[in-house]
Amino acid sequence: MSHVFPRTFGRDVPTAVRAEGCSIWDSSGKRYLDASGGALVVGIGHGDREIVRAMTEQAERLSYVHGTQFTTEALEAYANDLAKILPMDEPRIYPVSGGSEAVETAFKVARAYQIARGEESRHKVVARWGSYHGNTRGALDASGREPLRRPYEPWLGQTVHVPPVYEYRCPLPTHPHHCGERHAEILDQTIRVEGPETVAAFIAEPVAGATLGAAVPPDDYWPAVQEVCRTHGVLLIADEVMTGFGRTGEWFGCAHWGARPDILVAGKGCASGYWPLGLMACSAEVFQTVAGSGFVHGFTYSHHVVGAAVGRAVLGRLRDGSMVEASRDKGERLLKQLIDALGAHQHVGDVRGLGLMIGVELVADRETKAPFPRAGKVTERAVASAKDAGLILYSSTGCADGTNGDLLMIGPPFVITDAELTEVVSKIEGALAGL
Repeated sequence: MSHVFPRTFGRDVPTAVRAEGCSIWDSSGKRYLDASGGALVVGIGHGDREIVRAMTEQAERLSYVHGTQFTTEALEAYANDLAKILPMDEPRIYPVSGGSEAVETAFKVARAYQIARGEESRHKVVARWGSYHGNTRGALDASGREPLRRPYEPWLGQTVHVPPVYEYRCPLPTHPHHCGERHAEILDQTIRVEGPETVAAFIAEPVAGATLGAAVPPDDYWPAVQEVCRTHGVLLIADEVMTGFGRTGEWFGCAHWGARPDILVAGKGCASGYWPLGLMACSAEVFQTVAGSGFVHGFTYSHHVVGAAVGRAVLGRLRDGSMVEASRDKGERLLKQLIDALGAHQHVGDVRGLGLMIGVELVADRETKAPFPRAGKVTERAVASAKDAGLILYSSTGCADGTNGDLLMIGPPFVITDAELTEVVSKIEGALAGL
């Protein structure tokens, strides 16, 4: 009998024993092609010896000090390297243990910033439905992923939500024209109704991640939203936990539209799964304002020296191996191959994405875009079929209306080969053949 409290109930999962590149092997010797990088985490590939060496060498010298008592060479070097690629002026970096902690940190920084400016009434966070920002209570409250929120609704309710940016199911009457501008107008109106003097920050994913399956916003969205936030003195938080560190073919997803957030949060790809690492970064103006009054916040494992060493090594591999460019180029090829292979499938409504962040939305009816009933567990069946064939996919449900809606996400490591890209497409075709 296992004493592990599992992530999933009602099904057994195989025991992974080793991994390399884009492949994982279980204890029976079966090989799986990791077409999702876990949860779109692994960018540089499994089993990278340079990262393991950096981790080991740092742990041998120094494994832990508390962030209030010491800084470290590894942390200072990592922050200096990372600052060069962040889309903000003279950023300051607050490393934590994952994306949810990064989001919680961002919210507290936004609140501390507004207090330091003498605007203590600014406490509200605005977010979007169809978003995902983490599973801690504050991050879950901001998240607009209804199946995850539902059991905990009595604890939630402080975040103000605006509609999702979801071009495949866009309800705006002018669609597909000026959708971004209209979403910005809705955000502007929401802030005005709430009272600009009460709103501290707006948080959004540059490309909607797990909840809407790589839903790319219209090109006019981010410039317009950024302007609304600036007009009202509302801090703009870019949630780059899934989109950052090359996943969309740019270092950060907001770079596709030239957006420059006040605060940025990251996780997943920043350590590529080799260490539980996330981070909050803020502009010099935000930092200097907060520093003048102090910041009441902290985690035992923030500013971790081994985490910093791993993060810096991963950053170096991404940079020196031209992996961000690889994500862009391979993603374009994979998206085309998937559209060619699945575009006429009777139950594939949309194939979308940027870089190696691609979503496939499954529907009962292509013409009406009607989703499958949730009771049919279409996503689960497709993922299980793919896994039986040795392909790992990431999944999501509830995209259409909060309950129904089936998504598959593809986000392999950036080292995936052309032969493996072909294998991904072929095995997804097979997994969907029985729908």
